[in-house]
Amino acid sequence: MDYSKTLHLPQTDFPMRGNLPKKEPGFVDFWQEHDLYHARQEKRRKDGAPTFVLHDGPPYANGKIHIGHALNKTLKDIIVRYKHMAGYEANYIPGWDTHGLPIEYAVLKDSGEDRANMTPLELRRKCLAYAKKWIAIQKADFIRMGVVGDFAHPYVTFDPHLEAKELEVFGEMANKGYIYKGKKAVYWCPHCETALAEAEIEYKDRKSPSIYVKFPAVDLKGLAPEGVPKDKLFAVIWTTTPWTIPANEAICVNPKFTYVWVHNKAADEYYLMNKELAPKALEECKVEDYEFVGREMTGAEWELATFHHPLLDRLAYVLEGNHVTLDAGTGCVHTAPGHGVDDFEVCQDYRNKGKLDLPIICPVDEKGHMTAEAGLGLEGKTIWEAEGPVISALAHAGMLLGKKSIHHQYAHCWRCKNPIIYRATEQWFASINDFRDKALKAVDDTRFIPSWGHDRLYNMIRDRQDWCISRQRSWGVPIPAFYCDDCGKWVITPETMKKVEEIVEKEGTDAWWAHSAEELLPEGFKCPHCGGTHFHKEKDIMDVWFDSGSTWNGVLRYPHKEWEGVKYPCDLYLEGSDQHRGWFHSSLLCSVAVNGYAPYKAVLTHGFTMDGEGRKMSKSVGNVVAPQDVINKYGADVMRLWISSVDYQGDVRLSDKIIKAMSDVYRKIRNTFRYLLGNLYDFDPKKDSVAYEDMEELDRWALLRLEQVKETVLKAYDDYQFHVMYHAVHNFCTVDLSSIYLDILKDRLYTEKADGKLRRSAQTAMYEILTTLVRLVAPVLCFTSEEVWQALPNKEEREWSVHMADMPKANEKYLDEALDEKWKKRLAVRSVVTKALEEARQAKTIGHPLDAEVTVYADGDEFQVLKDMEKELADFCLVSQAKIEEGTEKAPEGASSNEEGTVKCSVAVCTLEKCERCWKRTPDVGSDAAHPHVCARCAHVLQEMGE
Repeated sequence: MDYSKTLHLPQTDFPMRGNLPKKEPGFVDFWQEHDLYHARQEKRRKDGAPTFVLHDGPPYANGKIHIGHALNKTLKDIIVRYKHMAGYEANYIPGWDTHGLPIEYAVLKDSGEDRANMTPLELRRKCLAYAKKWIAIQKADFIRMGVVGDFAHPYVTFDPHLEAKELEVFGEMANKGYIYKGKKAVYWCPHCETALAEAEIEYKDRKSPSIYVKFPAVDLKGLAPEGVPKDKLFAVIWTTTPWTIPANEAICVNPKFTYVWVHNKAADEYYLMNKELAPKALEECKVEDYEFVGREMTGAEWELATFHHPLLDRLAYVLEGNHVTLDAGTGCVHTAPGHGVDDFEVCQDYRNKGKLDLPIICPVDEKGHMTAEAGLGLEGKTIWEAEGPVISALAHAGMLLGKKSIHHQYAHCWRCKNPIIYRATEQWFASINDFRDKALKAVDDTRFIPSWGHDRLYNMIRDRQDWCISRQRSWGVPIPAFYCDDCGKWVITPETMKKVEEIVEKEGTDAWWAHSAEELLPEGFKCPHCGGTHFHKEKDIMDVWFDSGSTWNGVLRYPHKEWEGVKYPCDLYLEGSDQHRGWFHSSLLCSVAVNGYAPYKAVLTHGFTMDGEGRKMSKSVGNVVAPQDVINKYGADVMRLWISSVDYQGDVRLSDKIIKAMSDVYRKIRNTFRYLLGNLYDFDPKKDSVAYEDMEELDRWALLRLEQVKETVLKAYDDYQFHVMYHAVHNFCTVDLSSIYLDILKDRLYTEKADGKLRRSAQTAMYEILTTLVRLVAPVLCFTSEEVWQALPNKEEREWSVHMADMPKANEKYLDEALDEKWKKRLAVRSVVTKALEEARQAKTIGHPLDAEVTVYADGDEFQVLKDMEKELADFCLVSQAKIEEGTEKAPEGASSNEEGTVKCSVAVCTLEKCERCWKRTPDVGSDAAHPHVCARCAHVLQEMGE
């Protein structure tokens, strides 16, 4: 008789190989056909569920998505999927940032056209088409990753509604007096020809000249060393930007520092320097023979003393500046207010106090070329080309004390990657001081995950300067200011703002360039300053951080009707850790300025994606891992599983090797599902379930472990600790289920009577495990969980999609503490037996565990554990025969042992006859004449089966 045909082997159509790259798109279509996103919302609205809103930080619509996008969007999707399953009406409106320099730059580069030869409207229309193209491409990639949201109605910053609501934010800030126009030294990119905000700056290594320059003495206020002629006296400054020397107007000293005269004996010159910095500075200038002369002086004593510019016919005044530090240099700081923030503010402070009114000299144009104002024959040269001639002129004039080259961190434009400068220009600003305290309170009122995000954002807000919000480009939202042609003053009033907002809501911001000032102003409008009636429009646009920083107003506060269910403030902002200076920052400032509180209740940050060695990904290095490549080779679920596995709150690593290892983990989880499904082919949970109290103890232990894993996983989701969820599920599948429970269960599932209580008890537990586990992993393995869900029995009694289902509820009756303690001890004993069997297998003493008989020796409590399970010990350890002996001293030499030596195990070949049906070797094989080659247990089952 072929006994294999009497076994209840697994049966399922659920394939072993996922074939995810081909299969996943079908589930995307399935969700879209059923409109999963809105179906979930409608279900929760009927339930009166609370809302959860994650406001999407908009990616820039410029180029293909990279692995950082995949990390960000997948984390958001995990959260939104979980929140729905946890009982919330979870809202997610995907967004795109579409204005600004990068798109304008790309359009001009691709077209080869000169901006000067295009009208603003022509350029804007090309930019709009470019943005729309990349939104479509990125959207398709996000959807393919499994991200579910209102992709039919995303928010885009070129939407007239959002543009109008951004202008509303600007108008309310202007009405409160927070907006002003003024001349300041701001970050300026000569390559992009525009001002930049702090958030648009990145630092990279740069080689620069380091020079020490002498300024001849003029009026020293009686502080000259006694008996020394004035022509031997100099202040010495240090700079790494020689091109700014033509713009020098002052020398700053710290009023609290100690200054001295240093006599350079070889040159017979005297230099004013800080006492602490002098030795290092003189060493760099190769001045070896020197001495300090005269008395020590404070910086405060030097206020408004004068020196002469080293190259130009101009005085350099000594000013007090608390920004002067002892980090480097001489303590006498080169001050060019046209090219430095601290320089500008010190001079501004002196002007405001009526002490000194210095003009702001800025001899550099918008392209970074020196103007005629620089003198010295530098006109037309780039600032970098000017450095050599300036240094040569200083040396020729005898004013160059020292020179070398240094490598240091220098500010670069994060868009074009070129070095930037400070340049004093007329710009529009938001005055942060006016609402800084409210902004800091809003930071305090926000939950930060991880918690260090609080201090990072708080310190940035506390220390930041006013926000430069104007940009000298065309593709963006205009600064809605008018200029009176009669008095020259700028005009922004509630009336002008209301009219512009109304027009933009209907026509979009193209209207600013399409209409005249008179058409954009209220009828009969007159200048509030002079009563004039002739106006022209501002040409600058707003910083794109103002665009994205005010999206809460058009998306959350005043949403389109399609976005029903959103709220302001929202529950969560989630972006990379660089957004403390970016979107988190600008959104907070805009919201606090208008309403007094943050637009979010919580802020969650993730790190950056590095390669397998922790290096930044770079095309030139060749270590870039593209999400599209991962999905096409392994499937989106493998990528999502990797994302869930890493502690994303720091930088994370990814390589081909790492993703390959993750595919192996995925396969183990998938095969766990497959095995569970395969053993439920004949199980109807309504008719065949066994009550918990009547289940086998092993099955109740499995449910105990399931409940513990459930608790861990749900808490991990709530805490946004997805790697904790990953490890809990992975360990449960590979250890608790595959290595223990399901391994022990095989004999019962395959050989016992199909509808017998022993088998049904196992199936009851397996069904509970399967239906729980598939929901626990659904936010992460969104495709595979759907595939499992569709393969479950009793399909008509469940939600049509796993993503419409609820997370499993707690079941406290499974948490049996006594059972937990009992099975911890049993499993500890089993691990000794398992170790002994593996050693015997490697020594080729045995082949299959069922060829073995084991003897377990134990002392004390461990022996009692064995005694209590003596009858089922062989099945528990997956061997044919198992004996127990009290006393480890009886164990033969070489027996396997636990660390404490309280349990030992020896393995021998079992010589009993093998049952041809279950493969166990038992003494009762052949006891039934009808089935002479099977054991008594199998013979009984066969008899019940009618065989």
